[in-house]
Amino acid sequence: MPQTIAIVDYNMGNIHSVYKKMTHVTSHVIVTNSAEDIAKADKVILPGVGHFAKAMEHIHSLGIYDSLQTHAIVKQKPILGICLGMQLFANISEEGNVAGLGWIDALVIRFRIKNTLQYKIPHTGWNEAIQAKDSKLLHNIEQCSPFYFVHSFHYVCNNKEDILQQTEYEYLFTSAVEKNNIFGVQYHPEKSHDDGTQLLQNFINL
Repeated sequence: MPQTIAIVDYNMGNIHSVYKKMTHVTSHVIVTNSAEDIAKADKVILPGVGHFAKAMEHIHSLGIYDSLQTHAIVKQKPILGICLGMQLFANISEEGNVAGLGWIDALVIRFRIKNTLQYKIPHTGWNEAIQAKDSKLLHNIEQCSPFYFVHSFHYVCNNKEDILQQTEYEYLFTSAVEKNNIFGVQYHPEKSHDDGTQLLQNFINL
């Protein structure tokens, strides 16, 4: 029986572009904000663009917080966070100072850029992702491959073993994480051409 992949729509942007990209690699993908659909899915993608505190508010108001916790923590099924979706995996964010899902022991902070003439915020455009450890999510993706970023906040991981990739923007920051069945990327694979497609295919193949 084919696996079902649920893209969670919690009213925080870029759902259509993620869905369109996913349809290029699988026909068994749905967009949903249903707790029941999330509970039944084999894999979940949590995308997102926007404000951390507002995103957590939507997750609670839609009644999907418990389903996400059950999927990722209780059943330990694969989940992929993209951009804001990855940030929501952390303990807390400076963007609203509210608690996240708490799956990755990390803080989300605003960029501490000193040279604001050279390094604009938000960090927008193509940048290299330096692989920090082996991962099936990065199969057939070369070291230091470029991905497309749009963000003003980034991860600070308390457990360095959770860091999957790092990117330099005046200084090194965590641009992808992996902890058991939990995967997160700060960049947008749906906008990152062939390497982005490969990453999403790798997620399907986990």
